[in-house]
Amino acid sequence: MEIHDTELHGVRRIVPKAFSDHRGSYVEIFDTEHYRAVCGDVAFVQDDISVSHPRVLRGLHGDFATWKLVSVLHGTGYALLADNRPESPTFRRWQAFELSGDNRNQLLLPPGIGNSICVLQGPLVYWYKQSTHFADGRQFTIRWDDPDWGFQWPITDPILSARDQKGAYVSAS
Repeated sequence: MEIHDTELHGVRRIVPKAFSDHRGSYVEIFDTEHYRAVCGDVAFVQDDISVSHPRVLRGLHGDFATWKLVSVLHGTGYALLADNRPESPTFRRWQAFELSGDNRNQLLLPPGIGNSICVLQGPLVYWYKQSTHFADGRQFTIRWDDPDWGFQWPITDPILSARDQKGAYVSAS
Protein backbone atom coordinates (compact mmCIF):
# COMPACT_ATOMS: atom_id res chain seq x y z
CA MET A 1 0.00 0.00 0.00
CA GLU A 2 1.06 3.59 -0.58
CA ILE A 3 0.68 6.13 2.24
CA HIS A 4 0.55 9.87 1.53
CA ASP A 5 0.34 12.82 3.93
CA THR A 6 -2.25 15.44 3.00
CA GLU A 7 -2.49 19.19 3.56
CA LEU A 8 -4.52 18.57 6.75
CA HIS A 9 -2.50 17.70 9.85
CA GLY A 10 -2.78 13.98 10.65
CA VAL A 11 -4.97 13.07 7.66
CA ARG A 12 -3.47 10.43 5.37
CA ARG A 13 -4.44 9.17 1.92
CA ILE A 14 -3.92 5.43 1.52
CA VAL A 15 -3.81 3.58 -1.79
CA PRO A 16 -4.17 -0.18 -1.24
CA LYS A 17 -2.53 -2.54 -3.71
CA ALA A 18 -4.89 -4.14 -6.17
CA PHE A 19 -4.61 -7.19 -8.38
CA SER A 20 -6.37 -7.21 -11.75
CA ASP A 21 -6.67 -9.78 -14.49
CA HIS A 22 -9.18 -10.88 -17.15
CA ARG A 23 -11.73 -11.78 -14.42
CA GLY A 24 -11.75 -8.38 -12.70
CA SER A 25 -9.89 -7.13 -9.66
CA TYR A 26 -9.10 -7.94 -6.05
CA VAL A 27 -8.11 -5.48 -3.34
CA GLU A 28 -7.56 -5.92 0.38
CA ILE A 29 -9.32 -2.99 2.02
CA PHE A 30 -8.17 -3.58 5.61
CA ASP A 31 -5.81 -5.78 7.58
CA THR A 32 -4.93 -4.85 11.16
CA GLU A 33 -1.28 -5.80 10.77
CA HIS A 34 -0.78 -3.79 7.59
CA TYR A 35 -2.65 -0.74 8.86
CA ARG A 36 -0.91 -0.58 12.24
CA ALA A 37 1.94 1.42 10.62
CA VAL A 38 -0.61 3.98 9.40
CA CYS A 39 -3.16 3.97 12.22
CA GLY A 40 -1.01 3.10 15.21
CA ASP A 41 -3.01 1.36 17.93
CA VAL A 42 -6.39 2.67 16.76
CA ALA A 43 -8.95 -0.07 17.34
CA PHE A 44 -11.82 0.11 14.88
CA VAL A 45 -15.11 -1.11 16.38
CA GLN A 46 -17.72 -0.46 13.71
CA ASP A 47 -18.03 -0.57 9.92
CA ASP A 48 -20.76 1.33 8.09
CA ILE A 49 -21.86 1.64 4.47
CA SER A 50 -24.08 4.29 2.94
CA VAL A 51 -25.53 4.11 -0.56
CA SER A 52 -26.35 7.44 -2.23
CA HIS A 53 -27.60 8.78 -5.55
CA PRO A 54 -26.02 11.51 -7.73
CA ARG A 55 -26.08 15.04 -6.20
CA VAL A 56 -26.47 13.70 -2.65
CA LEU A 57 -24.14 15.47 -0.24
CA ARG A 58 -23.65 13.76 3.14
CA GLY A 59 -21.97 15.80 5.89
CA LEU A 60 -19.89 17.64 7.03
CA HIS A 61 -19.96 15.62 10.24
CA GLY A 62 -17.45 14.58 12.86
CA ASP A 63 -16.69 14.38 16.56
CA PHE A 64 -13.67 14.78 18.79
CA ALA A 65 -13.33 11.11 19.78
CA THR A 66 -13.55 9.02 16.60
CA TRP A 67 -10.92 7.94 14.09
CA LYS A 68 -12.39 7.05 10.67
CA LEU A 69 -11.07 5.17 7.66
CA VAL A 70 -13.22 5.97 4.61
CA SER A 71 -13.38 4.84 0.99
CA VAL A 72 -15.74 4.61 -1.96
CA LEU A 73 -16.42 1.03 -3.06
CA HIS A 74 -18.56 1.89 -6.09
CA GLY A 75 -19.28 5.13 -7.93
CA THR A 76 -17.37 8.42 -7.75
CA GLY A 77 -17.48 11.00 -4.99
CA TYR A 78 -15.97 14.30 -3.95
CA ALA A 79 -14.79 13.86 -0.37
CA LEU A 80 -14.37 17.18 1.40
CA LEU A 81 -12.65 17.16 4.80
CA ALA A 82 -12.59 20.10 7.23
CA ASP A 83 -10.21 20.47 10.18
CA ASN A 84 -12.35 21.51 13.15
CA ARG A 85 -9.65 20.99 15.82
CA PRO A 86 -8.80 24.32 17.52
CA GLU A 87 -5.36 23.01 18.59
CA SER A 88 -4.41 21.84 15.08
CA PRO A 89 -1.94 23.76 12.89
CA THR A 90 -4.44 23.35 10.03
CA PHE A 91 -7.54 24.45 12.03
CA ARG A 92 -10.35 25.74 9.76
CA ARG A 93 -8.63 24.53 6.60
CA TRP A 94 -10.22 22.03 4.25
CA GLN A 95 -9.13 19.73 1.45
CA ALA A 96 -11.05 17.72 -1.15
CA PHE A 97 -10.29 14.37 -2.78
CA GLU A 98 -11.85 12.29 -5.52
CA LEU A 99 -12.68 8.87 -4.18
CA SER A 100 -13.99 6.15 -6.46
CA GLY A 101 -14.42 2.44 -6.81
CA ASP A 102 -11.80 2.66 -9.54
CA ASN A 103 -9.04 4.56 -7.70
CA ARG A 104 -9.64 2.71 -4.39
CA ASN A 105 -8.14 5.59 -2.37
CA GLN A 106 -8.82 5.62 1.35
CA LEU A 107 -8.63 8.50 3.82
CA LEU A 108 -7.61 8.09 7.46
CA LEU A 109 -9.24 10.84 9.55
CA PRO A 110 -8.24 11.66 13.12
CA PRO A 111 -10.87 12.90 15.59
CA GLY A 112 -12.05 16.46 14.92
CA ILE A 113 -12.06 16.22 11.13
CA GLY A 114 -15.40 16.97 9.47
CA ASN A 115 -16.17 14.31 6.88
CA SER A 116 -18.41 14.60 3.83
CA ILE A 117 -19.05 12.92 0.51
CA CYS A 118 -20.76 14.47 -2.51
CA VAL A 119 -21.90 11.95 -5.12
CA LEU A 120 -20.64 12.71 -8.62
CA GLN A 121 -21.45 9.35 -10.18
CA GLY A 122 -23.68 6.83 -8.55
CA PRO A 123 -25.06 4.97 -7.01
CA LEU A 124 -22.15 5.58 -4.65
CA VAL A 125 -21.26 3.03 -1.97
CA TYR A 126 -19.34 4.75 0.85
CA TRP A 127 -17.57 2.56 3.42
CA TYR A 128 -16.19 3.75 6.69
CA LYS A 129 -14.63 2.18 9.76
CA GLN A 130 -14.97 3.95 13.09
CA SER A 131 -12.99 3.70 16.32
CA THR A 132 -16.07 4.47 18.48
CA HIS A 133 -19.74 3.63 18.25
CA PHE A 134 -22.11 6.38 17.15
CA ALA A 135 -23.38 8.48 20.06
CA ASP A 136 -26.26 10.82 19.32
CA GLY A 137 -25.51 14.40 20.32
CA ARG A 138 -21.72 13.99 20.26
CA GLN A 139 -21.23 14.94 16.62
CA PHE A 140 -20.68 18.39 15.18
CA THR A 141 -22.08 19.52 11.85
CA ILE A 142 -20.39 22.15 9.72
CA ARG A 143 -22.82 23.60 7.21
CA TRP A 144 -21.85 22.65 3.65
CA ASP A 145 -22.19 26.24 2.40
CA ASP A 146 -20.70 28.09 5.40
CA PRO A 147 -19.17 31.26 3.86
CA ASP A 148 -16.51 31.49 6.59
CA TRP A 149 -15.00 28.17 5.47
CA GLY A 150 -15.16 28.97 1.74
CA PHE A 151 -15.84 25.40 0.62
CA GLN A 152 -15.80 24.75 -3.12
CA TRP A 153 -18.16 22.04 -4.31
CA PRO A 154 -18.54 20.56 -7.80
CA ILE A 155 -22.33 21.08 -7.63
CA THR A 156 -24.53 23.98 -6.53
CA ASP A 157 -27.83 22.22 -5.76
CA PRO A 158 -27.08 19.19 -3.57
CA ILE A 159 -29.66 16.84 -2.11
CA LEU A 160 -29.28 17.21 1.68
CA SER A 161 -30.65 15.58 4.80
CA ALA A 162 -32.80 17.68 7.15
CA ARG A 163 -29.85 17.77 9.57
CA ASP A 164 -27.53 19.20 6.91
CA GLN A 165 -30.14 21.69 5.66
CA LYS A 166 -30.60 23.08 9.18
CA GLY A 167 -26.92 22.99 10.14
CA ALA A 168 -25.59 26.13 11.75
CA TYR A 169 -23.02 28.36 10.07
CA VAL A 170 -20.94 28.18 13.25
CA SER A 171 -18.99 24.97 13.83
CA ALA A 172 -18.60 23.26 17.21
CA SER A 173 -15.26 23.38 19.01
